[in-house]
Amino acid sequence: MRDTEAPVPPLQRRLLHFSTSAARRIARSPLVRSVLRFLAVPLVRIVLRLGVSGGLLAWLISVSREEISSLDLGSKSAAAAWLVAATAAIAIAFFMASARWWHVAHTLGVGVSCRSMLSIYLAAQFVGNFLPTAIGGDVLRINRLGRMCGSRANAFATVIIERLTGWIVLPIFTLAALTLQPSLLRHSGGQIAGALALGTLLILALVVWFAEHPRGLGRLSGGSHIRDWLGAVHTGLTVFRRHRSAAGRLLGIGFAYQFLLVLATALAGAAIGANPGLLAWFAFAPMVLIVQNLPVAIGGLGVRETALVLFLDAHGVNEGQAVLLGLLLYALTLLVSLSGAPTLALGGHRERAEAAAEVPAGR
Repeated sequence: MRDTEAPVPPLQRRLLHFSTSAARRIARSPLVRSVLRFLAVPLVRIVLRLGVSGGLLAWLISVSREEISSLDLGSKSAAAAWLVAATAAIAIAFFMASARWWHVAHTLGVGVSCRSMLSIYLAAQFVGNFLPTAIGGDVLRINRLGRMCGSRANAFATVIIERLTGWIVLPIFTLAALTLQPSLLRHSGGQIAGALALGTLLILALVVWFAEHPRGLGRLSGGSHIRDWLGAVHTGLTVFRRHRSAAGRLLGIGFAYQFLLVLATALAGAAIGANPGLLAWFAFAPMVLIVQNLPVAIGGLGVRETALVLFLDAHGVNEGQAVLLGLLLYALTLLVSLSGAPTLALGGHRERAEAAAEVPAGR
């Protein structure tokens, strides 16, 4: 049963009206429609993203060729040990991410086992990291979880809320590190990282507020599949707002997951002699993780390396080290993602068999 809606303050009511009317005007623009139709062609998107990745990598390698060729990795055994540790951190992070997703599903009453969630998550990582798409992994998660729990709308809500948690945690790491070491702000990289972190938090606050507000996504329930899916996100966020302890645990798991990814970056950096300092890693690695997920390149290639050069150049990490670090992180992520290949190939059959046994609990 839906609770009685509280009166909306005049300022919020005007903001909601402005945002929805502005969105309608933009969506109806002939130019926007033409661009969206053009970008909707899968081959066009792939070619554009390959062009971005290839162009950025070619430029970075050309300007840092001498630094890359002159890199001295020191002891090969020590470098290998650092890389093994970084790989382990990424693998543990994958497990933490699947646990975070399971916690979201459990809180929303989607009754699926941890083992099944891990299987789906690993398969999604394989798809997302090996195929030229940014959302293919999430589509696979929604489809497989939706088949198991009987509701793709609820599955969609779990993926969106799990994603939002990561985007909330990363700017907090950056802002905390910049606060503890203000000297990082003396250079343009630190200023850009701080502005990006603040902007990300502001956008997320607006998105979460609109999604959770009864006059926002709360109005979208029933009538079409899209409305049902957006309405499920609203319902899910409302559940977490009412269950503060569950929201706290979700953020705790999110902090652990992102900490492991920052740790993996620092460990991989140690393997090639890149050591800007602990707080520098926590200030800049989270922003790299954000920009590399923007759907403009293949697997973040080129974008990741450009961000590392931008942020670390003034902190004792030369361009060659930054470019090599980005490529190493991509390679290690691909290596760990290979664990999802068997679950991608065989998981669908097993998940269909489990779907009948795992009955979703209503909430």
